[in-house]
Amino acid sequence: MAYVYDDQNIFARILRGEIPNKTVRETAHTLAFHDIHPQAPVHVLVIPKGAYVNFDHFAAEASADEIADLTRTAGDICRELGVASDIGEGYRVISNAGKHGMQEVPHYHLHILGGRVMGRLVERLD
Repeated sequence: MAYVYDDQNIFARILRGEIPNKTVRETAHTLAFHDIHPQAPVHVLVIPKGAYVNFDHFAAEASADEIADLTRTAGDICRELGVASDIGEGYRVISNAGKHGMQEVPHYHLHILGGRVMGRLVERLD
């Protein structure tokens, strides 16, 4: 399957500096920033800098360095924000893919949510 990446999606535009963001962490391969419509007291998006549509695209084509960097950055952010399960009350990581997964932005990203009981489903705060 060929993945088609839309370089005009909002995350691509954020990566190019066309749209501002509230950065939590930036590394060689990863950008993490606060969600503009948080669904929990802690709601951070973690995205690769590479042009990947979703998780399976990232898993199939990203380099080992990109995969390790994104994974370690996400884990570090959980600790820094006080939600890591060994120091806090826990968190949820979500990645949506495709139409059935309700993916809204066609750029692979993780949502880290914490700071409250999530329940079975995530509910919008606004």
